[in-house]
Amino acid sequence: MAEVKEIKKAAKKVKKADPVAASIDVATQQMIARAQELGVETVFDRNITLKPCNIGNQGTCCKNCSMGPCRLPLPKDYDEANDNRKGMCGATANTIAARNFIRMVAGGAAAHSDHGRSVAEVFMSAARKETDVYKIKDEAKLLQIAPALGVAITVEVDGETQDRDIDEIALEVAEAALNEWGKAEGEVLYAKRAPEARYELWKKQGVLPRNIDREIVEIMHRTHIGVDQDYRNLMKQGVRAAIADGWGGSMLATDLQDVLFGTPYPLVSEANLGVMKEDMVNLVIHGHEPVLSEVIVEVAQTKEMIDYAKEKGAKGIQLSGICCTANEILQRHGVPLCGTFLQQELAIVTGACDAMVVDIQCIMQNIAAVAECFHTKIVTTHPIARMEQQSTIHIEFDEHHAVEDAKRIVKLAIDNFANRKGEVMIPKQKAPVVAGFGVESVEYHLGGTFRGNYYTLNDNIINGRIRGIGGVVGCNNARVRHNEGHIEVVKELIKNDVIVLTTGCNAIACGMEGLLTPESAKVFCGPGLAEVCETVGIPPVLHLGSCVDNSRILLAATEVVKAGGLGNDISDLPAAGSAPEWMSEKAISIGQYFVASGVYTVFGAVFPTEGAPVFQRFLFEEMEQMYGGMWDFEKDPIKHAWKMINHIDSKRQALGIDKARDRVMMDFSMRQALEG
Repeated sequence: MAEVKEIKKAAKKVKKADPVAASIDVATQQMIARAQELGVETVFDRNITLKPCNIGNQGTCCKNCSMGPCRLPLPKDYDEANDNRKGMCGATANTIAARNFIRMVAGGAAAHSDHGRSVAEVFMSAARKETDVYKIKDEAKLLQIAPALGVAITVEVDGETQDRDIDEIALEVAEAALNEWGKAEGEVLYAKRAPEARYELWKKQGVLPRNIDREIVEIMHRTHIGVDQDYRNLMKQGVRAAIADGWGGSMLATDLQDVLFGTPYPLVSEANLGVMKEDMVNLVIHGHEPVLSEVIVEVAQTKEMIDYAKEKGAKGIQLSGICCTANEILQRHGVPLCGTFLQQELAIVTGACDAMVVDIQCIMQNIAAVAECFHTKIVTTHPIARMEQQSTIHIEFDEHHAVEDAKRIVKLAIDNFANRKGEVMIPKQKAPVVAGFGVESVEYHLGGTFRGNYYTLNDNIINGRIRGIGGVVGCNNARVRHNEGHIEVVKELIKNDVIVLTTGCNAIACGMEGLLTPESAKVFCGPGLAEVCETVGIPPVLHLGSCVDNSRILLAATEVVKAGGLGNDISDLPAAGSAPEWMSEKAISIGQYFVASGVYTVFGAVFPTEGAPVFQRFLFEEMEQMYGGMWDFEKDPIKHAWKMINHIDSKRQALGIDKARDRVMMDFSMRQALEG
């Protein structure tokens, strides 16, 4: 008895998160408080009790061999000229920080590119007609990407040009795509989709990727003890691997998903925990790969499953999503967003989550522990992503019997509806969103089917109604207040007439805040951007999809260059990138491929090179001289946004469009001159 009292006393002493200090979102605050009342630990409480390693945050802790870890903190009285810090092997702080940095690039590139490989393998099954579940849904997109992979879409027969058979094209595209991961010769084919000036710059710098896997493997080799010890040379390989991600694996993932599942076009949905329904079976889909979730969406809408749910006492089935699988099924089917990365435990804390089905990336192992406090079933589906907890259920995805797998998962959720424990508490907060934007749909909105073109966007940047473009993306990080950085940066940008392109958890955060609707322009935007949004009928913040869909931002920037009047390369554009609350290695890879593509890129929260000022200066200054883009860091969201705005203004000045000018109705000859 005395022992029990001691345990309870100790439990009372455990520090807990202040819900309001932890998040700006009311629904999240309510669920943190509920979890604490029920004695359920979440990431927000662990943030209070588990402090980060300061030396690790600085990027100067090396554990690449068993003589370490070698910890090289930045001294308070740091003197660059007399920096004698060395690891056991003699590695300097700059070498250690560079090795750690590009290992993060390798980890992020591997995650994105392995995602792309999985999609390519399913695409191959579809092309070979090995599965009835997956078929070519968007033939136009297939024909668009085929030439970029070296696949001809026409053939000469008796001196006449004829269209090739679509099945032949699909098979050759599948073969060419899969070859990109491991071919013995050549370069990543999609690199030539970048503006010509950018491609030639990469060629000059010697960073054109040879194949996707090789660049990741070479990073791991170079960062082994006793190999590459020059931070500049290490970063050369980091750049090459990042380009292989952004202009290779991620771009292939996006394109092949569009061909298989349909290219997204704008649609209406909702976001936040309030999308869950007490009287329905709540099945939450979480992760990053859409190949199984696409089928789950289809199966859950069948009469068979809806009738089965009603037999079990539910009114129907409510699907919702977390993280990038959420963004994938939102942009193609309108499935609502349940929440961001940091809300995954909280979706279970509602007591209404009957099953959470997960695939890969950003899945907290603790959801299994939280689920054991409720009735929720956790279903893992990927062979490389299982959990040690025996309470989880593993239903391994295989494209050849995807429908059977999906039915089993949906039925499992339905059967669990009757097993709910205690009170269900679903927050009321949710907001309408318009999502599903991409290169094609933005072009359509700017001019319709007849004259869709990025010229309209360029024209409004040139005449000053739109100040520039901000790409704001990335994760949540429990070390900073949930969603605060995301929302403050985006609001400051659109207030100052910067149109925002968003993906990932930033997109979900913007949705929760009500920034993904055309109506929000009148409330939050400067007069120029508000006028454009009202005229064209778009939100000031365009949701472009999941984290692999950052490739859409790269291609949109390329289209802006092609439309004319704003320079010859991405680095000439009045544009900037941002990840205010990043936490994953994927974010570092994304940031690096944007920098390598010529984009000034600001990160918030923490930056993993602060312990090596010389190397950090290379990233923050010298890299701009090499690639026209560079890294920067700013914790404060408003200062963060203004760093982006100031950069955009400097690019406007360089282009000679920094002064407001009257709108000019252009005739054909003037348009030709602009495009030239």
